[in-house]
This record gives sequence, structure tokens and C-alpha cells, in this order.
Amino acid sequence: MGSVDNSESPKALILGSIHHATDLLQRLKTQYPIQVIVAGTRDQFLSDCKAGRYNNVVAIGRSVDSVVYTGLFDVELVAQLPLSVKFICHNGAGYDQVDVHACKTRGISVSHTPNVVNAATADTTILLMLAALRRMRIPQGAVLDGSWGNAKSGFKLPLGRDPAGLTLGIIGLGGIGAAVARRATAFDMKIQYHNRRPADESILRGVGAEVTYIPTLAELLASSDIVSVHVPLSDATHHLIGAIEFAQMKPGVVFINTARGPVVDEVALVAAVESGQVWSAGLDVFEHEPQVHPGLVTSGHAVLLPHIGTATVDTRWQMEELMLSNVASALNEGVLKTPVSESRQ
Repeated sequence: MGSVDNSESPKALILGSIHHATDLLQRLKTQYPIQVIVAGTRDQFLSDCKAGRYNNVVAIGRSVDSVVYTGLFDVELVAQLPLSVKFICHNGAGYDQVDVHACKTRGISVSHTPNVVNAATADTTILLMLAALRRMRIPQGAVLDGSWGNAKSGFKLPLGRDPAGLTLGIIGLGGIGAAVARRATAFDMKIQYHNRRPADESILRGVGAEVTYIPTLAELLASSDIVSVHVPLSDATHHLIGAIEFAQMKPGVVFINTARGPVVDEVALVAAVESGQVWSAGLDVFEHEPQVHPGLVTSGHAVLLPHIGTATVDTRWQMEELMLSNVASALNEGVLKTPVSESRQ
């Protein structure tokens, strides 16, 4: 069966390529008019909105990568969307690219893709934690540049640290933080966390081991051998970790961030690494992606990844499937499967 061609039917707009859940997209196209946009500019998109090109679009599905040709879903863009738009379905657990308040003011509900990203992001966190504990970049570099085993190079193998017995402090024990805690228990680590309030019992059950709630961030920082960040980016969490917070950490702490780059003041992080306050850092996200502070690029005490937390075939398939399922639910039932917390009634 071909795609529906009915100008009066509620439409959906998909911003960004669907690489994995193509079968679901094709099924959706048999029920509703679906337009997929994989190129363009913000000016063109705003112009098309003003010209009425997207009238009758009820649901918009968008990927993180689509920001290249629409820009952020900020106040300006949201104000130009057709009045028919009632749902924005974001493909990602973090949704800082979408101004939820502006959407809510327009009567638009927003969904995201939580839970399906937990395992892959937690795996990346553990990968970075172990690599940072071994200062993996230094010995790996010796293999790659030929200095290992070369007496003339002067290379000395750095000694790392074992995770067993260390205290892991998790900032933000949500789905991802709990998945990290569950994995960390296999390394005989002590687990503690800080949230604005104690985590729900359902989250704690997901850890499967004892974790200790620390009521203040300063106390968590001062008592953790490893600090791992797992909070969403918002006005409240921008530069949550800066010079003051690094000074509150144990000397020689290992610092991990797989959340969002701007949660951390990168200049302050570089200073903490250079001073030795941070013994080693493992980072998958950066404040000004894709630019990385030169102090991190040149440091042997920083293990760096290019924001690959969810970059597995399995997880990306699940993310696309959930995003498209939200689009389908919006069109079929007028509700979202996984609305962001600000959109829930």
C-alpha cells in the first residue's frame, strides 16, 4: 500500500533521516501523510512555516542532528509553527534543543526517548571510568607512537588505580545514573548519590544494591573518589560543576561526564586537571561541541570520546522506534507515550 495523499488528514513532519526504524516509518506513511526533511536551512524552514507549507501538521518528529537545518526549537521557531501543531516528538533522552516552556505556551506537548538510552550511556560511563582510572590515554599513546618497548623513548608505564573499594559519587540518580550504579557494583565499589531529593523507590530497585543518599552536593563531592555526572541540561544545571565544586572534591578525584557538556565549566575542569586536583577525567561531552578545550586535547590525564554515549545500532534503533511511536500515538490517540516531565498534566 502506498502513502496516504489526503490534504485534509492530520499530517506529520519528520525532521532528520530515519536510519534504522524504517519499517515503522513506512507503516506510518500508509496511515497518514508524512513528510521527511533531511536538508535545508533555518531561514528556509521558517519561511516555509510562514508560507503555510506545513499547515495541518499535527506532530513533528525530530532528531538531534536536524538542528543543522532548522536550528534550535527556541521561542522564535516555536512561534512560527502552524497552529495545527500539537506535538513535538524529540529523538533523545535530553531535550535541551527544545524550549519546552515556549511549546507549552503554544499548547504543544513534547516527548523524548528516555529509558532506551540508559544501557548504552551507562556502558559508556563505565568504559570512561575504567579508562580514566588507568589513565589509558598514556599507555595507548605509547603503543601507537612506538615508544612502548623503546629504551630511547624514556617511556615509563603509569600505574593506575583499581576500582574496588573506591567510592563512586553519582550526581543525578535517574534512569542512566541507576544503570551506572548497577554496573559499578560489579567492581565492588561503594555507591552514593546526590539528587535534589531522594530517588524514587522504583529507581532504587533498579540499582539492585545498596546506595547511599547524600543530601548536599558539597558533601558528595568531598567524599567521593570518582564523581560521575548524570543530570539533564537546564538553566539550573548549566555550570553546575565549576571552580568551586572542583575545589570541594577530594584531591586526586576521577571525574566523568556523559551527560551534557555545559553542565561543567570546561575552563575550570582544565585548571583542575592541570593542578592535579582532578587526577584523571573521562569525557564524552564537551561545553562547546564539537570544539574541545586544547587543555583537554593535549592532556594525558583526560580520556576523550566524541559524544558516542548512545551510538550503537541497537540503541539508535530503539530511539527511532520510540520517537516514531510517539508520533503515531499523537496522530492516532492525541497523546504521547513518553512526554517530558514538563508536559505531563
